[in-house]
Amino acid sequence: MLEVILKRIDNLSKLDNTTTDARRLDELSSAISRFQPAGLVERIQAIAQNVSNMAIRVEQILQNSAVQGRALRDGTSNQCEVPRDPRYPECPGKVDWMRARWTSDPCYAFYGVDGSDCSFLIYLSEVEWFCPPLAWRNHSSPPTQHTHQPKAPKRQAAFRTDLSVLLDQVGAGKESLSFMKRRIRRLAPQWTTAANRLDAKLEERWRDQKKILIHVGFLTEESGDVFSPKVLKGGPLGEMVQWADILTALHVLGHNLKISMSVKELQGFLGVPPGRGSCPLTGPLPFDLIYTDYHGLQQMKQHMGLSLKKHKCHIRVIDTFGTEPAYNHEEYATLHGYRTNWGYWNLNARQYMTMFPHTPDNSFMGFVSEELDETEKRSIQQNKVNNMVVVYGKEASMWKVLGFSWLLLDLVLVKLPCRRSWKWRMVYVTFNTPQQGKEDFLQILHRYMEVHGTVYYETQRPPELFIGFGFPYEGPAPLEAIANGCIFLQPKFQPPHSSLNHEFFRGKPTSREVSSQHPYAEQYIGRPHVMTVDYNNSLEFESAIREILRTKVEPYLPYEYTCEGMLERVHSYIQHQDFCATEPLFVPANFSRPGSAGGTRTTGPLFVPLPNSTALGWSSDVSAPPVWPPLSSLRLLVSQEAQSCVDACRSAGFVCEPAHFSFINNKEALRRLEVQCDMIDSEINHVLPAFSVLRRECGLQREPLLFSCAGYSPKYRRLCPCRDFQRGQVALCRDCL
Repeated sequence: MLEVILKRIDNLSKLDNTTTDARRLDELSSAISRFQPAGLVERIQAIAQNVSNMAIRVEQILQNSAVQGRALRDGTSNQCEVPRDPRYPECPGKVDWMRARWTSDPCYAFYGVDGSDCSFLIYLSEVEWFCPPLAWRNHSSPPTQHTHQPKAPKRQAAFRTDLSVLLDQVGAGKESLSFMKRRIRRLAPQWTTAANRLDAKLEERWRDQKKILIHVGFLTEESGDVFSPKVLKGGPLGEMVQWADILTALHVLGHNLKISMSVKELQGFLGVPPGRGSCPLTGPLPFDLIYTDYHGLQQMKQHMGLSLKKHKCHIRVIDTFGTEPAYNHEEYATLHGYRTNWGYWNLNARQYMTMFPHTPDNSFMGFVSEELDETEKRSIQQNKVNNMVVVYGKEASMWKVLGFSWLLLDLVLVKLPCRRSWKWRMVYVTFNTPQQGKEDFLQILHRYMEVHGTVYYETQRPPELFIGFGFPYEGPAPLEAIANGCIFLQPKFQPPHSSLNHEFFRGKPTSREVSSQHPYAEQYIGRPHVMTVDYNNSLEFESAIREILRTKVEPYLPYEYTCEGMLERVHSYIQHQDFCATEPLFVPANFSRPGSAGGTRTTGPLFVPLPNSTALGWSSDVSAPPVWPPLSSLRLLVSQEAQSCVDACRSAGFVCEPAHFSFINNKEALRRLEVQCDMIDSEINHVLPAFSVLRRECGLQREPLLFSCAGYSPKYRRLCPCRDFQRGQVALCRDCL
């Protein structure tokens, strides 16, 4: 190795070295003379380390000298002056930055940067785009960032029922992955049945096969992965349940998947240059879609550099509690107090995908609950244990969420049964281990009944009642209980919990008010399967218990949480949602009635009254632009003051549809709604389009990323783009499939 170095130094001496090069060679010579090993092993280690360091330094000197030599021979030495081009105002500053920090990330050397101004300009004009192309460079092919790659021919997706390839892709080595694979295997027959049903429903319709990367960020070692060690100890499983179902749905729908559970795998799949993520990708993104979470999004930002901004339209973020537009728009969030540790990614809000359909600004991804066939339902009814209750409280902290929880248990499980001549035969408590902190509750329970430290569906003995203590919020367990024939009893929150009054929601990118432990169960399922009562009101609570004891319910599962419902929904998103296509500005005057004479445009109304409704719909006489959901589902309403479009649409039996905001954000909509406007402004505000009745002022939205179903203001009534929806499938309109 030393002989090789000496030969390289000899080659350097033959070049026209600069003073800097001579100084660097002196440093190398000095480094060699400083070998002072204390012993044989230490001497070998010192030689190896110094040889490695010298090799790197010599290589850099050789590269720098070679570039300068070529510049002199080619006559380009004067052509590497930093340009002052008004079309590239950032170029000089970027060159200064590169001079100071080009060694901060190995990716720069990977792209040929060697410390010379020529290499800086080549990199900044051909890999990045901050400097103009150099005239003396060979430009037979365009700069990498602007190269147009021909699209690969489309392939048709075909349903799959064999899950063995998926199970291999998920991998092993973590209890979280083992849990996900067990779930995939257990539900395999239901996925097969669902795939066959949806295939028949679509009637052999063409479906594009997509190349999809799934990066599960929260399970990577780099994010800390606090979930895997707790899988067998009663830890949270909801996220793993959802990810297992997402993976299965994408596989069954026939798409080409790559699954990443580490940052190293992420880098390999994306083709990220070696280093710390400062350099962009130079080729096209090898995927049509990327599903990840907030942890994964941060990791992608770290390792994709500038490319994330270019390719972020392909990303879908699995986001349990939702992200509202006011928190998503970075500049707006910062200026108006909506900035949190999450959010601020400037995505289209529909790129965030939630566990429950609580935030219409986002897309509802969901998960799957096991569906019982008729035989299993009969078995449930026959084997149900009368007067058996499950208490939903794994952690000690959950038992303390309601300060009166032990009094509640004493009432529902002991005193009330004694007064009414009935008694709970047994109580199952969803404890994890250890049970520290629950001793007070256990003493009450042990005094009167048998207590089992397990979960109801593991006992094969379905209970009658599933009691929630107010936490955790919006988990899968209540849906599973209802699907197994339980009644779910949960607390009503007065006032509702939100980021303004509850620590759990503080810092989350949403202002949503949670009215109960499980708002979906309250709003979309309701009685008799779900009882939402004020636990502070003993009369209301006792009345609910009496009603539960009189009520016999069958297992119930909403269609959207079946395998078929999830496949239907995910299929629709993949085939119809496209956030990379530039949405043209909607101009009402550009749309005409079909068949207008002489090609002239007519000015008929875009919105017309709907029968038996106060809402307006899109006129069938006006050609509708291509959009999904289709404009035939649009129902235009006006909210009350201080009412969001989420609530305004729900109260009318609809759901807010953010994709339709651009079609009602105009004077035509205001006119057809008979809104009186003395002044119409275009502003950046997440409650627009809206109007003030008192001041007769109207405002239209100027920033499409801030179209928001969730926004509201006590000063304004909002224009709300509602739509219809399928029974049991709120994510899809009646004509959406």
